[in-house]
Amino acid sequence: MIRLENLTKIYTLNGRRKVVADRINATFPTGVAVALLGRNGAGKSSMLRMISGAMLPTSGRILSTGTISWPVGFGGAFNAELTGEQNCRFIARLYAINTDEMIDFVEDFAELGDHFRLPIRSYSSGMKARLAFGVSMAVPFDTYLVDEVSAVGDASFKAKSNRLFNDRMRHAGAIVVSHSLNMLRQTCQAGAVLEAGRLSYYHDLEEAIEIHMQNMEQARA
Repeated sequence: MIRLENLTKIYTLNGRRKVVADRINATFPTGVAVALLGRNGAGKSSMLRMISGAMLPTSGRILSTGTISWPVGFGGAFNAELTGEQNCRFIARLYAINTDEMIDFVEDFAELGDHFRLPIRSYSSGMKARLAFGVSMAVPFDTYLVDEVSAVGDASFKAKSNRLFNDRMRHAGAIVVSHSLNMLRQTCQAGAVLEAGRLSYYHDLEEAIEIHMQNMEQARA
């Protein structure tokens, strides 16, 4: 369970205030995959960063009864001077999981070959993304945060990534941001719509999508 209590986030840009969270009170249930919907700039990524702990709210708080991932596939925390293997070893120790098992899992999944033992600064963006997704899936979390992650590589690798993520969803919940409604329908059971700093939770995903589409139409009008 993740509970937002009077969650507020205000940015000041060029002297102008932008409110992306306005005293939000909401609960994301345990073990449910929730689609986080909203127009571009509504604050979806900021919401995920606050829930992950990477960003502090202006006021209010976030409570959780389980473990929460960093945004799946995010590789910004990697040390570019260390190898993929060394980064895996560090993260395994940080989360107190078996180091050798994690290294074996990520090396097999990411399919980086010899590059797995080369510094990350030598990686292409696609190689880094594959490593980041593998590391994200190697750590067992109660809730996974997904922000527009898309598997890189050929069709076979994408299918493998989807199978792995769906397997994790059998034992965990998620908060998922994606512009692909097909992906959200395949992954999520419920939805939450972020609009003008307010968050509305819907147990029915299709109801959430309908409200989101109405908001999009009103914005275009």
